[in-house]
Amino acid sequence: MQDRDIPLDTWPRRAALAHFRHMAQPAFSVTAPVDVTGLRERAHRHGATPWLAYHHAALEAANSVDAMRQTLTGDGTGVHEFAAIHASTTVLRDDGSFGFLTLPRDPSLTSFAARARLHLDRVRQASGDLFAADEPGDVREESLVHMTALPWFAFTAFTHARGRGDDRPKVAFGRFTPQGERLLMPVAVDVHHALCDGVHVGRFFEQLQARLDAI
Repeated sequence: MQDRDIPLDTWPRRAALAHFRHMAQPAFSVTAPVDVTGLRERAHRHGATPWLAYHHAALEAANSVDAMRQTLTGDGTGVHEFAAIHASTTVLRDDGSFGFLTLPRDPSLTSFAARARLHLDRVRQASGDLFAADEPGDVREESLVHMTALPWFAFTAFTHARGRGDDRPKVAFGRFTPQGERLLMPVAVDVHHALCDGVHVGRFFEQLQARLDAI
């Protein structure tokens, strides 16, 4: 698979693109629980923490949904589709601030976790600039899914900060909470409506749960 420009004359969502791309607030957000029962034990077998495991599962789920690999072109009239997208997530630093960590896509959780561990401690120990100590390599900023984790509480809704022209998918993970014999985690997904509809978010959640279960 290669990057490509979407041929808009045959694209079923061209009317939605025209409708939503001029809106002042064209994004929408959905929050739903996912089942993470036993994730800690399963992730450990791959050398991963639960934090790394659910980031990996979410990134793989996003890559499986075409609409989440798409971005608007510079003038907002066209759509470009990436062959693969990557993640940037927030890391709580030792000084109480936070920094960004790039997580390149890797279908293998074991390899994904091994690379992330090499960079995670360095970002934790950094200070100052939000991107200090991050090493994105050849990952392009426009191909990122923005992620964050808030393990201190189980939210029921979440909104992300968006800059002008920001159409990137955004995912937030909340606290693990027991419910009966299961362990649930809230996940919020925020997407640009010119690119994604509810059906795409639904597919993302289906893939996320399937990938968490398969770890």
